[in-house]
Amino acid sequence: MKRDTFHELQLRLELKFKQIKLLKQAFTHTSYVNEHKHGSIEHNERLEFLGDAVLQLLVSEYLFTTYPQRPEGELTRMRASLVCEPSLAQFAERLELGAHVLLGRGEEQLGGRHRPALLADLFEAFIGAIFLDAGIERTRLFLQTHMFPFIESNDNGLLVKDFKSKLQERAQHYGLGSVEYRIAEERGPAHDREFVVDVYVGDRVCGSGVGRTKKEAEQRAASQAWHSLSAE
Repeated sequence: MKRDTFHELQLRLELKFKQIKLLKQAFTHTSYVNEHKHGSIEHNERLEFLGDAVLQLLVSEYLFTTYPQRPEGELTRMRASLVCEPSLAQFAERLELGAHVLLGRGEEQLGGRHRPALLADLFEAFIGAIFLDAGIERTRLFLQTHMFPFIESNDNGLLVKDFKSKLQERAQHYGLGSVEYRIAEERGPAHDREFVVDVYVGDRVCGSGVGRTKKEAEQRAASQAWHSLSAE
């Protein structure tokens, strides 16, 4: 991966790695290392191991806080539905991580860049790299921005959905007008900020959401609006 693509990735995801070597390692597949044995390149499997543990902890904390009435067994099932291969691959795809992974020629030809198992492992390795580079708080903020807002509870566990996209599609399909997100309130100290966002469809407020980040609040507002409009 060229340095400028590292730069683009960090800008897009609002990250600034102090140790670029960690970022590169997170995106280095074993097939690439096997074809470049003359170098000192490290693959991402150790970071994947660490990222898995970090995800287990932060997802558990999120579920424990978000669903205070759910029993232990149900929380365990919900966590399993979030940290499984299909869900993690979806998050990796949403963040376009596959475009940056370093692959060997054989793996590239076999379509590894879009293989769910590889993408899920890549997501875990990326989380492990963020944790080592910036610590637990920055990793938590990253997940609050790029993972937790896309989670919705249902009877069978948890679903991964992008309600902002779904709301936009519904508004366009039915000619409901433009979709606009407005911050209604910011509360709490700088280190523990909470945002309240209203979403307007056309000229009316159709949903409101609260979150630790603007993106999280927008997703929750979009979820409320989408369900509200679907019931009309």
